[in-house]
Amino acid sequence: MRDHNDPVLGKERFEFHAARSRLNGHTPNTTYHDDPGPPEPPPDPGPEPDPDLSPDAAPLSFSVVTLADVLPERVSWLWPNRIPLGKLVTLDGDPGLGKSTLALTFAATVTTGGTWPDGSRCDHPGDVVLLSAEDGLADTVRPRLDVAGADVARVHAVQGVPLDSDGTELRTATLADVAQLRAVVTATQSRLVIVDVLMAYLPTGTDSHRDQDMRQVLARLAALADETGCTVLLLRHLNKGKGDPLYRGGGSIGIVGAARAGLLVAPDPDDESTRVLAAVKSNLAPLPDSLTYRLMDVPERGAARVEWVGTSQHDAYALLASHDREEKTTEAEQWLEDYLTEHGRVRSRDAKDEARKQGGFSKASIDRAASKLNVVVEPEGFPRITYWSLPAPTVASPHPSTDATDATDATGRDQHRSTGVTDATGQLHHDESADATGQFTPPTGPGRCEVCG
Repeated sequence: MRDHNDPVLGKERFEFHAARSRLNGHTPNTTYHDDPGPPEPPPDPGPEPDPDLSPDAAPLSFSVVTLADVLPERVSWLWPNRIPLGKLVTLDGDPGLGKSTLALTFAATVTTGGTWPDGSRCDHPGDVVLLSAEDGLADTVRPRLDVAGADVARVHAVQGVPLDSDGTELRTATLADVAQLRAVVTATQSRLVIVDVLMAYLPTGTDSHRDQDMRQVLARLAALADETGCTVLLLRHLNKGKGDPLYRGGGSIGIVGAARAGLLVAPDPDDESTRVLAAVKSNLAPLPDSLTYRLMDVPERGAARVEWVGTSQHDAYALLASHDREEKTTEAEQWLEDYLTEHGRVRSRDAKDEARKQGGFSKASIDRAASKLNVVVEPEGFPRITYWSLPAPTVASPHPSTDATDATDATGRDQHRSTGVTDATGQLHHDESADATGQFTPPTGPGRCEVCG
């Protein structure tokens, strides 16, 4: 038997396949390579692995501590069960509710070793470092500290980072300046750093809504707090979202995720003059009771002070749910008033459909708005179609009152017959002369109206 590697046999086989291709109408490859050359060498496997560099023998790439070498400690509190010592804490709320004033009130308690609103004492008094981007030091911050009773000699405001040796030129400080912040905290032995507001002190290029960006910034800040035993209070505005309070502070969820405690300021649903301080998050203790306070003006000092009132049954979830309903209702009222002003008398169903499409308002929200606006409701025909319109401006009664028999009733109505017009609740308006079925019974006797007959 001939060897398949025989070059003569190889050429014969090539010619045979080429002839068969021509018979089948194909153009054969007419190139024959007598000597394909030596085979390619196998890939180089590289040097033999060094047994000393195997995974088991490789040096550790992390700094590791064995838990047997860690001494257990109890959590220390700046404000027991609300503000832990040496941790990140968030304070969230809408503008105008007194977050900054509240934070400076905390500072006053820390600088004096005073008493907290729940009666507990500040067992870790010390200095306070302030990063304030929104308020003037002379006309706002200092007066607020004074009326709160702070020891202002223990409050240190960061004004910037020097760009030259004599400190005449400054750049804005950011939370990337951890080394500088650590130096100030250490030198003053501070127990509290207030960042008002967080978003104003993020390093350039940081996306506050990107979880990874925020965790990188806050990890260094948390390490500073832990190493120095100084709490860092981060003030934030609320976003426009709805629902879970953990997601309502501005920026990434990673912010409150890095914090060990979170606080919320919101209006009191039961008293518009009162605010509520509620806990959003507490990793180190049970959630404490909510506290109520008022902002009291001190005209001679040109500032407001916090007056603590008591406790509240409203937690953070209830406070924001009430806030969201009120905000949505107000928006629905504005939308409905604009819509009826532009379109006049319309079918109620059309108004509700447009409210859902244009503003995302529910039927219940629009019904509440119609009631608040005293929208005129007029049912007509069968099957009944209900029409809405804005109430007409109030005009003087055509029946001047001459004696007690012409006085209006307790609701201010002076209607002598049913008009068929209902209010936003669908109730007919008729005077006291209507019978139980709602039918008008004309008055008789001397007091009968000359106009109505």
